[in-house]
Amino acid sequence: MVLFLINLVHPVLPWALLWLPGPVGATLLAAAGFRTARSSHLPAATRRLWRHIGLVAVLVGCGSLSQAYDIVTAADPAGPHFSVGQMIFCAGAISVIMYAMLRLPFGSQTRGELVRVVLDAGTVMLACALFAWHFSTRKALGADDPRRLYMSLALTVMALLAAFAVAKVTMTRPSVFIDRSSLRLIGLAVVVGAIAPTFRPFVESIDPHLFPDMVDLPLIYFFGAWAADRQRRAAVAPRRGVRTPRQRSFSVLPYVAVAAVDGLLLAVALPRDADDRQVIVISSVALTALVVLRQLTAFLDNGRLLRRLDHGATHDALTQLPNRTLFHERLQRALTMPGERPVAVALIDLDDFKEVNDTLGHEIGDLLLIAVAQRLNACIRVEDTVARLGGDEFVVVLDGADPAVADLAAQRMIEALRAPVLADGHELPIRASIGIADGHSGDDASVLLRQADIAMYAAKAIAGTASLHFTPLMTHAGADPAGLGAELREAIDEDQLYLVYQPIVALPDRRVLGAEALVRWAHPVHGTMAPPAFIPLAERTGLIVPLSRWVLRTAVSQLARWESLSVLNINVSARDLREPGFAAQVGDLLTEFGVDPHRITLEITETLPVDGEDEVGTLAELRALGVRVSLDDFGTGHSTLAMLHDTVDELKLDSSFTQEADGRAPIAATVQRMADSLGLATIAEGVETPDQAARLLSLGYSSAQGFYFARPLPADEFGALLTEAAAA
Repeated sequence: MVLFLINLVHPVLPWALLWLPGPVGATLLAAAGFRTARSSHLPAATRRLWRHIGLVAVLVGCGSLSQAYDIVTAADPAGPHFSVGQMIFCAGAISVIMYAMLRLPFGSQTRGELVRVVLDAGTVMLACALFAWHFSTRKALGADDPRRLYMSLALTVMALLAAFAVAKVTMTRPSVFIDRSSLRLIGLAVVVGAIAPTFRPFVESIDPHLFPDMVDLPLIYFFGAWAADRQRRAAVAPRRGVRTPRQRSFSVLPYVAVAAVDGLLLAVALPRDADDRQVIVISSVALTALVVLRQLTAFLDNGRLLRRLDHGATHDALTQLPNRTLFHERLQRALTMPGERPVAVALIDLDDFKEVNDTLGHEIGDLLLIAVAQRLNACIRVEDTVARLGGDEFVVVLDGADPAVADLAAQRMIEALRAPVLADGHELPIRASIGIADGHSGDDASVLLRQADIAMYAAKAIAGTASLHFTPLMTHAGADPAGLGAELREAIDEDQLYLVYQPIVALPDRRVLGAEALVRWAHPVHGTMAPPAFIPLAERTGLIVPLSRWVLRTAVSQLARWESLSVLNINVSARDLREPGFAAQVGDLLTEFGVDPHRITLEITETLPVDGEDEVGTLAELRALGVRVSLDDFGTGHSTLAMLHDTVDELKLDSSFTQEADGRAPIAATVQRMADSLGLATIAEGVETPDQAARLLSLGYSSAQGFYFARPLPADEFGALLTEAAAA
């Protein structure tokens, strides 16, 4: 464009140089189109469209070369200079772009929608035809050379048909994924190609060597390459919370066409001498503008109403979560994405919700559902979808989640639901059962949901909030996990259990101060199971005692190999504290592996009662050995001040007080001040964001753990972390 403007003002550059950007731009657009066609994440129909666009670039580039050769070698550059080669290549390019646009699959349309789209596209085509008539075709009718007339008419008709096809596509929602901004850029490129030749008489009157194609062809290639780049970078599907919009009830293109024709009308009529004609023309244009403005405001109001209706049709009125309809749409989209991808479905059912409604009323029950919906929505990934199916049932689509990732998601849900809900002065504990169905692309959505339902009912047999993965055995056993206790005994004996270690770090420098040992069960059928899935069962069946012994021995033996680790926190149950000789067993274990007692901290949860003489006596014996005692999940139980003063050394602030908004900061600050007064150490659990870490540091906390710093790590990875820290 710069070179064109320079020669437009004063010819200083060779005319052949102005034609050079054409074939160069065509080559670049062809490369961009074929590159996009090879993008494996795009659907097949989308890749086919971009192959066609790459071919169009090649044909248009050859046509522009033929035109440039004809003009450069001609004795007189005046006139249109249509060559046979240009005619053939341009006709082929227009045919391919029309074929590519019309080959795109579209969703089902009513007859009324189809009529409106055709009328809108016809309006755009008619406006283009009027411009083509005024600036080109009517002049060609007076030409002496019939070849010029026929070629001009043929190319004009084909260009108008291409404009019609592109307008139809841009005003219709395809049933495959095509980036809307990319499609608009393609439409803009075709419109430029259809309109630009009409400006030949203007530039020819200035200098016959100048042609609009010197500018419009590189501009077309630029828009095309930009569109290819947008398509490659576009996500294959909308992110969570972004619903594919309904097809708009109107398009701005017909109104732009009307405005352009009005402008042409003014340009043609105003130079005349008749004052009456000018008044009539101006009034007609003004009247058209008012009608168009009135229609636009009505369409905008209708659009806002449709968006509200659309949201109400796809979202639950109480919780504002996606409803069953939108859930099935999101799940179906995840299962039909190209490539082999894992997809998991987690079904969550609130236990004892009916009792809340029956005893406290439906208003309190609604508040509980809203709180649960907010917590679930806050703990899932951006690409996941949480929906309410109805009643007290929620479901989560875990897009791209294999069983391990689904386990992490279930653990986050369990943590999010751990704290009770405060509703109108009532403290409501939450107990939920989570069933997980593991699938992949191509699976049937209804089958996955049914499997998740079976696993959810199996999880109800486990005390407390728990999750289970679906297995075929659940179907045969009627979803009865009664054999899980026997399997847990085998797991302890057959080394199916393993430990992971989550770092405890200093604030603010994130220096590793210690770690917490966490047990996992590598179940041969259910996959990796987190503690909430089997610890309640172990406590109910008495298997918690041999399980705790295994955890203690494994953790202490590992600690003996990590000489640089200052302290390791190990979880024990209140049931362990009632076992005779428990403190002596811990002492013997420390002696066996040569570990100093002060390097061990035993964690007991505040939600379990530790007030009997046996438990208190065991804690006193452990502290006498030099073993530290930590009170886990502090703030969620009923500890007495006497217990805090006499039996523990450390408080671990529950994650519900670290992950909540600043409105609960006074509670965390009060816990820290109380701990300082009692001479107790504190650790903040569940830190997931830098803002939470900074806020806790400002409240006086010097130690913390959570996903923000590190996830629980296998022994070898945590050992490497210690080695790296020591080297630094």
